[in-house]
Parts: sequence; structure tokens; C-alpha cells
Amino acid sequence: MGVLKRYLQAGKTVFEIGSGSGQHALHFVDQLPGLRWQPSDTDPYFDGLCQNLDNVSPNILAPQKRDLAQDDWPDTQYDAMYAANVAHIVAQDLVAALIQRAGEMVRAGGFLMLYGPYRYEGNFTTQSNADFDVWLKQRNPQSGIRDFEWICHQAEMAGLVLLEDHVMPANNQLLVFRK
Repeated sequence: MGVLKRYLQAGKTVFEIGSGSGQHALHFVDQLPGLRWQPSDTDPYFDGLCQNLDNVSPNILAPQKRDLAQDDWPDTQYDAMYAANVAHIVAQDLVAALIQRAGEMVRAGGFLMLYGPYRYEGNFTTQSNADFDVWLKQRNPQSGIRDFEWICHQAEMAGLVLLEDHVMPANNQLLVFRK
């Protein structure tokens, strides 16, 4: 939480990709008063997300049904876009679409924040991440831990610049890009 407080303040609005059950929305608006959180997800997770977040906080906006593979995204601008544990789950072309969307939807000076495991120069940071990558690919060959350098290249093409790479718990990173 301490890391996110450096980037997200009261009065700011965050668009979350892949909100799942809504746990991040609930936690972050509780810890960062005045922050507005826009959750989103796709089927089959969307209905559960709506149920979990129904009227829980005025700072959590009504969930939006969004699919990275579709082009029906809002023209709304946000102060930040956040995605936790998405880049290694979805197909690589959808990761590229997520980053491109961030370049379009984040205001100048705003942030894209990607939380999860990454490889550096083709190498896993831990053996457990290498094992996790094998498991991911067994369940879906299009998923897998992405290369940090590839993520940075996609971000650069979307007009985003790497600001910081934070080491996080459980062999994860928080990549913060600024538009």
C-alpha cells in the first residue's frame, strides 16, 4: 500500500483492468480516502464483481464490463490505470492491448501500474516463478510470465515511460509508467 500512496491521492480516479472479486477496489478506497476507483472485468467474472461491490462505497464507481479483445472502450480519461495479476494470465496480444489502452485512457502525467511477476533479460527472478510459468502455460498456452523489456517496449510505443520498478511480496513487481 505504501508504494501506491506515492502515486494515488484523494481526488484521483483509477481505472482497474481485471478487477476480479473487487478486492483491490475495496482495499484501496478504504486505505486512500478520496480516491475514486473504476473497477472493470469481463465474463465470467463481471456479475460477481457487480454483486460484491453493490453500494459498498461512494468512491467505488459502478463496474464496467470491458474485454481487452474488444474496441468498445470509453473515451473517459483517468489519472491512473491499474492491473494486478493480469499480464501473465491473458494472451500476450491482450497485454499489448491493455498497455495501448492505458496510453489512450490515462491523462498526461498519469500512471499505468502493472503488478505481477516478470522475467528480466529472459530470466525468471526465482525458481518458483519459473515453476509458476510452467503451470500457467499448462492451463493456457497463451498465458505466461512476460518479459520486462517487452512490457517496457509496449509502454514506450503507447507513450508511457517507465518511472519505477518496485520489488513486491511473493516474487512480484509493481511496474509504474508515466504518461
